[in-house]
Amino acid sequence: MKYWIVSAILLAAALGLALSGINEYVFFAGYVVLTFVVLATGWNVLGGYAGYVNFGTPAFFGLGAYSAAVLFKALGAPLVLQIVAGAVMGGLLGFGVGLLTLRLRGIFFAIATVAVIFIMETLMVNWRYVGGATGMQLLRPPAPELFGTYTRMLFVVMAAMAIAAVSIARYVQESWIGRGLRAIRDSEEAAECSGVPTLKLKLLACVASGALMGAAGAPMPMYLSFIEPASTFNLNYTVGALGGAIIGGMSHWLGPIIGAILLGSMQQIVTVTISGEVNVLVVGVLLVLFVVVAPDGILGLFRKKRAAARER
Repeated sequence: MKYWIVSAILLAAALGLALSGINEYVFFAGYVVLTFVVLATGWNVLGGYAGYVNFGTPAFFGLGAYSAAVLFKALGAPLVLQIVAGAVMGGLLGFGVGLLTLRLRGIFFAIATVAVIFIMETLMVNWRYVGGATGMQLLRPPAPELFGTYTRMLFVVMAAMAIAAVSIARYVQESWIGRGLRAIRDSEEAAECSGVPTLKLKLLACVASGALMGAAGAPMPMYLSFIEPASTFNLNYTVGALGGAIIGGMSHWLGPIIGAILLGSMQQIVTVTISGEVNVLVVGVLLVLFVVVAPDGILGLFRKKRAAARER
């Protein structure tokens, strides 16, 4: 079945679920899982395709969230404009970070991206317009009658954003951009000698990755009706994005989807059945397990088993 037909079916299923009488918690949890799908997909554009490990996911996510909150507070902008603003600001931050850090490699690049988190958090802590360290309360507009509650609408919106993010990642992977990024990941020096525009491609990957992660953060203030720096720039977003890509597999656009859904769903189940503090333990165990047993993720494990079956 063609990709676009599957996407339309999934979006229709999300809409149908939102219009049903199912328990409201499903949409609270589903929104979080879909957010991690977008984050993992966005992270994979730079971290998976190009091999540049970015630990600064909360900086992009938080900037998108604060951009949306400021736009709503100042102008009462609708959610669509908030998401666009989050994507634009995330893309601009990605471009700036790319210009300053992409000549760094390996651990040096990763450390530089962590520094961006603390810079952005410090800026928001000292910005009184958005409440500083104490945060800011937001009054959500009435939900459309079609959905009944605002959370159900946000669930559908995030489902559409997840499909859009995956579509972008799929296009990047199958286009000349993806081929160039994979060449950079395998050997940047060899790619440069072969005429690959490495700096241009890395900047494109930074912008695309940052825009997707910024867009993922934009609906969060409306989801919580509140925003504050400590939780918005939380390193758990880094763990979720990176973990989803590693568990699912970083070499293909489908990997982060599988990993994010598995990881996000397990976290929600653990939160409800045991405790929210155990989430970190679950993520840690899964990451160690997959790094040792299946370093190429679930997709890589599936490919190995299929290849072994063919040989038999």
